[in-house]
Amino acid sequence: MRRLVLFGFGAIVALAAALLIALNLYVQSEGAQAWIEAELSERVGTALHIRGTGVTPWGGLTLSGITIPQRSTLTGVDFLQAKSFHLHLRLLPLFSHRLVITSIALIDPTVVWPQNAEGKWRLPSAAPQPLTPPPAQMPSIASSPAEAVSPTPPQERYVSPAGKPRRMKSALAVEIRRLNISGGNFQFLDRTGLPLATFENLKFSSTLSDAHTLRGSAKVAKISLRNRFFVAGFHSPVRFEQNVLELPKISGQIGSGELNAKFKLDVQSAGSPFSVSANLRNVHADQIVAEAGGAKNLLQGKLDAALEAAGKTADPNALTGHGQISLRDGQLQQYSLLVALGQILQIDELSQLHLDQAWATYHLTPGRVNIDELVLRSPNIRLSATGTLGFDSELRMDSQLAISDQIRGRLFKPLRDNFQPIDEPGYSAIAFNVAGTIDRPSTNLLDRMVGRELKDFVRGLFGSKKSKKKKAPENEPAEVALPTAAPSVPADVTSPAATSTPSP
Repeated sequence: MRRLVLFGFGAIVALAAALLIALNLYVQSEGAQAWIEAELSERVGTALHIRGTGVTPWGGLTLSGITIPQRSTLTGVDFLQAKSFHLHLRLLPLFSHRLVITSIALIDPTVVWPQNAEGKWRLPSAAPQPLTPPPAQMPSIASSPAEAVSPTPPQERYVSPAGKPRRMKSALAVEIRRLNISGGNFQFLDRTGLPLATFENLKFSSTLSDAHTLRGSAKVAKISLRNRFFVAGFHSPVRFEQNVLELPKISGQIGSGELNAKFKLDVQSAGSPFSVSANLRNVHADQIVAEAGGAKNLLQGKLDAALEAAGKTADPNALTGHGQISLRDGQLQQYSLLVALGQILQIDELSQLHLDQAWATYHLTPGRVNIDELVLRSPNIRLSATGTLGFDSELRMDSQLAISDQIRGRLFKPLRDNFQPIDEPGYSAIAFNVAGTIDRPSTNLLDRMVGRELKDFVRGLFGSKKSKKKKAPENEPAEVALPTAAPSVPADVTSPAATSTPSP
């Protein structure tokens, strides 16, 4: 009996090994691999290539070296490259004409997705390869859970092997239980080919209870928006039900501060409307300014912010909502225009503003951010503004610089007369404008401060002296010598932004 048991067990193992070898030889054959490529290409609607196939008891069906060619002229890299694709299925349901896939895993995918000329996101289209079946007929794979659980009869289609029409039936209903992505990297490009958003090291795991319901979670190591705004440690549960995608509890870090948000997207309605609610806490102002390309020490302090917005993914300008930003323990220092003015007016406080208050409220309308009120206040100075920031970077601000009577009393009389009393007791102010773009702003503050009588004189001190130095490029502020006659200003002090256009 012992020998019979051992012999039977050995026979089963040998048979299983033989079946596994035969199955691998089959799926690795040229015909079977070509059929899998053609079937997947038809399902995704574009050409898809695989380098190799294999079957193991622990890994299931594995497709390696998956690529989808790029059809855009903006980039030369493939639309999709993936290390491997794993599919696990149950064998017993096959006898009842059901293909139950227990899990699908996509390993290390890299996606580069550019917008088309109309600014829309579309999968690369290509005519699918003709469906030529492998030597033995294989079951068709449903392209989506909706197809998988559909109670309708199997669909019929025609293929033409060897030039003879032949009818094939997709006889199996496909059910998918789990979907996982690991090591994913996604890059979205705008219509000019510049990075719009980048997702690094995406991990996604989910369960599908039916064709219209998904539950799971997503983690992203780093998200970059326009290479200027960064989110680290992104994490959120994911729900998809009745064509609505929800990320109900987003958490992450922005500028070493806390991000908490929620997001909702209706993929079925026209334009794919979405809504977002976000709160930021203890964000390091110097870090996000430096990440956005500004000087690291320009602005310091801790930022708190809130945003409520809604829009449509099909129309980036159709964004509406409102929000607010506040800065605690703030300092604005070495802002070149204010430094220059401080040296002229003998106001040291302008060179480094220790902000008692710093906050802004705004609302969003299609194509622009409307600044309802912006206030920066130090013990003796207040800067305030209202205006608009366009999504195209256009900048229009009506601003006011107010100083205390203590500082006003120290000014040279022609300058002092330009500051007029305002409703706030003990303060006088001048109005000025800020225009241009966010990257290259311009202002008439200097002209408004010195007045018409001293305008040419001050401009002469700042810009009319001839110098043998090479002229700076237009995108860089020229060095301007400050007046040496002022006893408190050293002769070698220069101010890059004493002109009307401060540096970005």
